Amino acid sequence: MNMYRSVFAPILFRFDPEWIHHRAASALEWAGSRSWALSALQSLYAPAPDPRLHQNIMGLDFEHPLGLAAGFDKDARMYSALLGLGFSHVEVGTLTPRPQDGNEKPRLFRLPEDRALINRMGFNNRGLDEAARRMALREKGILGGNIGKNKSTAQELAVDDYLEGIKVLSSKVDYFALNVSSPNTPGLRALQDREPLSRLLEAVQELNARLLSKPILLKLAPDLSENALAEAAELVVKFGLQGVIATNTTIERS
Repeated sequence: MNMYRSVFAPILFRFDPEWIHHRAASALEWAGSRSWALSALQSLYAPAPDPRLHQNIMGLDFEHPLGLAAGFDKDARMYSALLGLGFSHVEVGTLTPRPQDGNEKPRLFRLPEDRALINRMGFNNRGLDEAARRMALREKGILGGNIGKNKSTAQELAVDDYLEGIKVLSSKVDYFALNVSSPNTPGLRALQDREPLSRLLEAVQELNARLLSKPILLKLAPDLSENALAEAAELVVKFGLQGVIATNTTIERS
């Protein structure tokens, strides 16, 4: 870590953060597609199995609790290498039915003093079908599918985009995360209101039951009121979801 801060960070920080991200993604994609490189990653970084860390949650066996959340591997390009690095699970996405470019650049910003990033990516991804083809090559590990709606999809048709995600990825992922809480897609957070959320969860669970019945989680915003949070929790229980992901990106800067 000291070498990173003193040697690599000053060099990397001379470049745009999203450009650096794509270079890292390409390197990980390359490593994950070559057995010898993947073996090298595993031998260098993957932790030794420890039964004390084993978790059985939602009917899935996690080697340990540490996984990688959605947003890094948006298109299922890197999951093999990321699992090789030692993550117990990788959540791919957010994926939308159709490819979309996301918000205008720049959209990823460093906060060096806080050792943090701020993003307003806007669900940039290459679409469900391309990711599904990559996921079909998976040999092991736990994959989650984080799904959302296209920016161009009318609000009254939003449910259809989530249903398409369930259809395309049902045989490819081990669980689903419904992203209704990103602040970077106009109107998306309105899906957390009681009536639209109720319609969404009912439709998703009805389709899920007809397919492979995968665990489904709801990803919520950290900026909900106490009343809205209580209503969302009530609907999670009512429609039999396996849980919530807390939390998505905040819009607060306090």
